[in-house]
Amino acid sequence: MRSSQFLPFDRLIAPPPEARRVAFLSAQPYAHRGLHGPDCSENSRTAFAAAIAAGHGIELDVQAAREGEVFVFHDAALDRLTDAHGAFAARSAHELDHIRLRDSDETIPRLAEILALVAGRVPILIEIKSSNHLVGVLCLGVRRALEGYLGNVAVMSFNPAVGRWFRNHAPRFVRGLVITEQGAETRLARFKREVERRVALWTVKPDFLAYDIRDLPSSFASGQHHRGLKLLTWTVRTAQQERTAFAHADEIIYEKPRVQPG
Repeated sequence: MRSSQFLPFDRLIAPPPEARRVAFLSAQPYAHRGLHGPDCSENSRTAFAAAIAAGHGIELDVQAAREGEVFVFHDAALDRLTDAHGAFAARSAHELDHIRLRDSDETIPRLAEILALVAGRVPILIEIKSSNHLVGVLCLGVRRALEGYLGNVAVMSFNPAVGRWFRNHAPRFVRGLVITEQGAETRLARFKREVERRVALWTVKPDFLAYDIRDLPSSFASGQHHRGLKLLTWTVRTAQQERTAFAHADEIIYEKPRVQPG
């Protein structure tokens, strides 16, 4: 299945966005989960403040509490990032408000609080972490948190059901599809993944792609980029990856050690 054969269908079914709609995406790099490090937790207020101070955009992750409130947190389980245990989605918002990030005085932030902290100073990429049965609850929570927000913001997810929800219910927000080609070891698995990518593209009709740096260069990514989709790439950690990124993508989502002031 040659990717180039399907580009005419891509243009028809998932046309590229107007350039001005997505211009902000390539104006600066994005700190992956904020500028975090050994002394600063990922997806924390401190990490986001450091990214703002650097003038860089912010990539962050969101998940829903048991009742649907939206928090900024990456993992499905609490164990790696906090001293609490168990599934994130099993906890109430009240419980999550009192759980501290590991080795930190900070608690898990709500999305609304981080939006107020950023206040439009830098762009935000919101990666929505959701299984299919929770898509509507979490997407609705994100949309509500974004009501009245005037800064540059985009939503994105691996799950095409998320992009479809925003396309149908909140089309004014820039939306992206997160893609990795990793994990397909056999020819049949690679073919299946390529079919899934194209179906996801046609389902979401994204404004941009956020692509795994390990997969670049990619014929699928380059074809979509050439026809007008912005291309971001994650997670850029080395100088070699940075060179690859700027040869094939518009901007990076990166992790680098946080520089202490002074």
